[in-house]
Amino acid sequence: MGKSSLNRWNFLFPFIFLFVLNGCAPHKIYRTEHTLCTSTDPEVECKNHTLQKYFDQKKPDEAYTLGFIEFDDQGQLHQRSQMKAVTDHLNTQIAHDDVLIVVFAHGWKHSAAPGDDNIATLRESLRRLSALESAIAGDNPDVSARHVHGIYLGWRGASVTLPLIKELSFWDRKSTAHKVGFGGVTEVLARLEQVKETRDVLVEGDSRTRLAVVGHSFGGAVIYSALSQLLMERSIDTYGPTGQISDARGFGNLVVLINPAFEAERFSALSNAANERRTYFSSQLPVLAVLTSESDKATKYAFPIGRWFSTLFEKTRDVERPNAVTQETEIINQRKANVSAVGHFEPYRTHYLDVAPESTRDETLTLEADIQQYYRTAASWENDKPGSIIKFAGSILERTENSVGRNPYLVIRVNQALIRNHNDLDDPRIANFVRQLILISGQSKNPDERKMHRSRASYNK
Repeated sequence: MGKSSLNRWNFLFPFIFLFVLNGCAPHKIYRTEHTLCTSTDPEVECKNHTLQKYFDQKKPDEAYTLGFIEFDDQGQLHQRSQMKAVTDHLNTQIAHDDVLIVVFAHGWKHSAAPGDDNIATLRESLRRLSALESAIAGDNPDVSARHVHGIYLGWRGASVTLPLIKELSFWDRKSTAHKVGFGGVTEVLARLEQVKETRDVLVEGDSRTRLAVVGHSFGGAVIYSALSQLLMERSIDTYGPTGQISDARGFGNLVVLINPAFEAERFSALSNAANERRTYFSSQLPVLAVLTSESDKATKYAFPIGRWFSTLFEKTRDVERPNAVTQETEIINQRKANVSAVGHFEPYRTHYLDVAPESTRDETLTLEADIQQYYRTAASWENDKPGSIIKFAGSILERTENSVGRNPYLVIRVNQALIRNHNDLDDPRIANFVRQLILISGQSKNPDERKMHRSRASYNK
C-alpha cells in the first residue's frame, strides 16, 4: 500500500470511528428517580421513575404498578438503590395484601428506554391481568383481588443502533445475556422469591401472592442462566417429606421463555430428569414453559450457524435415555443439541400450540369469556395426559404422545400464525395463552378451591 493510500486511511479513520461510536446504544440507567409516580399515562408523565403506578379513576379495576431494575454490560446492577426501591415497595405491599408479581426480561435490540415497545406490551398484559384479578375476585366472595405488580429487567439488548451493523450484534449480545443472568439477575430473582415467601409466613401458610417470570429472546437466556441450576435441583427435591416424590417445585410459580436464544444442550439435564418420571400427581402445576415459533429465523437459522463455529472443537457423543411413556430408549445427538436453540430441538419438544379454528389475530376476548376460559383450562390441565388437547382462547395446546401428562416442563413449538417472527409478541392470542398459564400455575393447592374450578368449568361448557 502506497504512502498516499495510508495517508488517506489515516485521514478517514477518525470519521469512521466517530460514525461507529455515534451508532452505539447508550450504556446508562434510564430510570433515575427511585420514587413512586402515579398517573393515567405513566410512560409519559413518569418516564424517569423506577416505580410507576397506572391508576385511572374511571377504571380502578385495571390499576397496576410497574417497577424497573437495570443492569450494565457486565451483568451488575446499575444502582443497588434502584433494586432496593422496588423490593422495599413490594415488602410494604405484602404486609397488608397479596400481590401477583410478573417479571419480564427483554431480549435483543431492546432496553429499558422510555418508549420501548416491549414495555408497552408488558403494560397491556399487566392491565389485563389486573382486570381479570378484579373480576375473579368479584366472582368469588371468599377471595380479594391481588394487586398486579410488574417488574421490567432492563439491560443493553442492543449494543449498536446503525442499520445492518446492528444485526451483527447477535453473538455479542448472547454473551452479555449470559453475563447478566449469572450476575445481578440471580440476586434480584432470589430477593423477589423471598418477598413471596415472606408473605406466606405472614399469613401462616400458602398465601395468594404469586411470582411469574417471563423472558423473551436473549431475555430468555438471561432468565435461564439465572435459574437453570435451581430448576434442576427443585425437579428432584420435590414438595413433601424427604425421600417421597411429590410435585416438582419450580421457581416462584412459573417461568415462561418466548423464542429463547440459548442452546438445547443447556436444557438437557432438566429434560432428562423430567423425561424419566412416569407420572405426575393431579396437583402438579406448570413450572416452566418454553415457546418457540416455527418461523423464528433468528434462532432457527442464524443461531446454529454461529454455534457451529463456536463449538467446532468441542467433543460430543450420542446419549441414550429412557422414555417413561413409550418405554423405549431415545438417542440424543449432543452435537445437534449443542448447536440448536432449545425450542427447535425436536427430542425435547412436549407440545404444539396451534391456531384455534376460525380465530384471528384481531379478535378480542371479553372479560367474562377470559374468566370462564381460566376455569376450563385449569380443569383441563388437571386431566392432562399424553396426546391430550387443552383449548385456549384462539389457540389449542396439544401434548405429544411421548410426553407424560402434567409434565410441568413444557417445550412448545408455536404455529407461525401466532408468533410471526423472532420479535413478535403482540398477538392477543399469545398474550392470552401466557396470561392463562400464569393464572393456572398460581392456583392454590387447596383441593376445595380446585374443586370449585372443576365445577365452574363443567357449568360453563
